[in-house]
Amino acid sequence: MPYLSEIMILKEIYLKNFRNYSQREFKIQVDSTLVVGQNAVGKTNLLEAIYLLATGKSFRAQKGEEMIRYGHYLSRLRAKIKNLQGEEELEVVLTTGEILGKKTPSKRYLVNGVGKRMMDFVGHLRVVYFGPEDLRIILSSPSVRREWLDSVLEQVDREYRRANLSYQKGLRQRNRLLEQIRDRGKPKGVLFFWDKLLIENGEIISQKRGEFIDFINRQPDYFGQIDVLYDKSIISPQRLEKYISKEIAAGMTLVGPHRDDFDVRTKKKNRERSLHLFGSRGEQRMATFSLKLAELEFMAEKTGERPLLLLDDVFSELDAKHRERLLEVIPKQQTILTTTDINLIEKKDLKKLEVVELKKAIRS
Repeated sequence: MPYLSEIMILKEIYLKNFRNYSQREFKIQVDSTLVVGQNAVGKTNLLEAIYLLATGKSFRAQKGEEMIRYGHYLSRLRAKIKNLQGEEELEVVLTTGEILGKKTPSKRYLVNGVGKRMMDFVGHLRVVYFGPEDLRIILSSPSVRREWLDSVLEQVDREYRRANLSYQKGLRQRNRLLEQIRDRGKPKGVLFFWDKLLIENGEIISQKRGEFIDFINRQPDYFGQIDVLYDKSIISPQRLEKYISKEIAAGMTLVGPHRDDFDVRTKKKNRERSLHLFGSRGEQRMATFSLKLAELEFMAEKTGERPLLLLDDVFSELDAKHRERLLEVIPKQQTILTTTDINLIEKKDLKKLEVVELKKAIRS
């Protein structure tokens, strides 16, 4: 394991009224921790809480209130971490939007007790999460693949966070104006400011997404050689002019990074094929592993410290050979992994893990 100043460390996490947890504190070991338990005892909920404290978002809930324990109006998550800046305390407070008849923010972010915007909160703790649902990166829609790119880049690049936030706000406004041009006869000139904003921020987004994808393609063969092809939707004055008539008719912006996609391909007998269209489930799973491990190395290179690795019940998806390969990666950073079956891990490997057993759902 590299010396500790190069590793981002989660020291402890406190949960109150989060998912099935009424109140629980976990002390986390610096090395790898294995959380064992049957389904529905809270293993994935724990990883979701850590992910939320790192990214300000959930990897499965669309709204913060979905994560609040049933029957309650407020949830609190707190973590003590160590990074290159020193020791910090992170906190996320979730509400239903109303407490005792008063409207409240649905999410609040705090660092060492000081409120922060989400853009300034993200990046104090960085994580790479991998669970069975991440197969969607290859199998699902382009929006899922864009969300994955955003989730990686927003954790390591403040300029990307700013550009993406500005782009999304500008995109919503431009789409409203396109509808008004179509429905109310507003002049096209009202688009000038928003065109400029989208082009400036869109170029930053496309450049940084391209750099990440180039990094993936330079990585060694982790679980099967892959090649990622970036299908970039260029935004420029010329392209906006070209599509303006179609955009007005549709009432939406038709070019730009919000239309980006990428295709994960594999080589076999010197022929490339799309894993989305032609890959077996095993090939798709191994390719997703490769993407996630490339994400891990990308974050480490960009920031100078290795992020926390979260692995949710992945051993059941792998054969013995690939489980051994993954176990070689685990000690390189602080890792928290879950399983329903401890027997999937060899005894010699178990000795290197701190085992935490969850026996049943947490009750009040």
